[in-house]
Amino acid sequence: MKEIIISKNDEGTTIAILENGILIERYEDTENKNYLEEKIYLGIVKDILPGMQAAFIDIGEEKNTFIHLKDLLPKIDITKQEERNNKTISQVIKKGDKILVQVKRDATSIKGAKVSTHISIANRYTVLMPETEIITISQKIENKQEKDRLMNLVKKIIPKNYGAIIRTSSIGKNEKEIRQDLEESINKWKSIKQKSDTAKRVPTLIDEGNSFIKKMIIDLIDKDINKIIINSKEYEKEIQEILKNVDTQYNIKLELRNKEEILKIYDTNIQIEKSKSRKIYLRCGGFITIDKTEALTAIDVNSGRYTGKKNVEETILKVNKEATIEIAKQLRLRDIGGVIIIDYIDMDIEENKKKIEELLKEELKKDRSKTQVIGFSKLDLLEMTRKHIRGEG
Repeated sequence: MKEIIISKNDEGTTIAILENGILIERYEDTENKNYLEEKIYLGIVKDILPGMQAAFIDIGEEKNTFIHLKDLLPKIDITKQEERNNKTISQVIKKGDKILVQVKRDATSIKGAKVSTHISIANRYTVLMPETEIITISQKIENKQEKDRLMNLVKKIIPKNYGAIIRTSSIGKNEKEIRQDLEESINKWKSIKQKSDTAKRVPTLIDEGNSFIKKMIIDLIDKDINKIIINSKEYEKEIQEILKNVDTQYNIKLELRNKEEILKIYDTNIQIEKSKSRKIYLRCGGFITIDKTEALTAIDVNSGRYTGKKNVEETILKVNKEATIEIAKQLRLRDIGGVIIIDYIDMDIEENKKKIEELLKEELKKDRSKTQVIGFSKLDLLEMTRKHIRGEG
């Protein structure tokens, strides 16, 4: 059973997702933070950077955004191993050009946001990709028969010059449901194009995208959500509207609580504070530390006071296994994105490294974000990536 707690105060909004009273995801929005990710703008090219095959785009926000050549050229299905057009940035765009872009990665304290002309429109069962005909399916859908069914269904429904990503929530859905989902997204895209074509001012915001709360509820609606608890009338109408537009088979209760008590439910406030700690202790006596930098997140595994009862290798494997389960949990809980390097306690037996790698992959299946485990490097550091759900990447 999962519950969502949404607490609003003078400083911003805290969103907590709990499973059987245990915090599994948390997000915090401060009042002065302007999230741009997924928003669509009609921008203007400000500067060309030939040496980097990139350009700066003014979208009307505080910082100019960055676009690379690959995000300007037509999207290519890499599984077909087609060669990318051998063009330079200066051949594709020039200073002063108007350009329709979507923010793919939010700005940080140092860098502006990253944008792309590859627009994607996320809905409940699919992500529509206009002006391409690539159709892919979530790697988390493992059943081959269901994969084939959904691929054939979408190929049958989707019009020419549209592509799509089939989401995990589409499992078991029929043609009518998938068709309606795609038609909603196509109509939205047509509206975006019309606004862009008739815009009288450039740069300008064309589409706000879904609010984070709407996106979150849509993503979780099929995943055993039992209750949404809020403390603000401001969110009540928005959430009621979202719930009204989803299938009536989901009996999700919306509950309004007062501001003082909402984060005391399940000691959520205490759980949130613990989730911000650099050091996390393991039950065996070991611990992990998490350090985030601009470039990557480094996670270090330590045996601590655990000495084990058998040989050294078994002791190390036990700590590394327990750490792996906790690391997968913490990545999701803290919404850590980008490159992640895990420094496990050194293992001499190659088979044990494989066990850890497989365990990590299995635990990451619980994560609704996209993850990729690269494996152990020559320095015995495990490399992986994760796409953040909300934050600065």
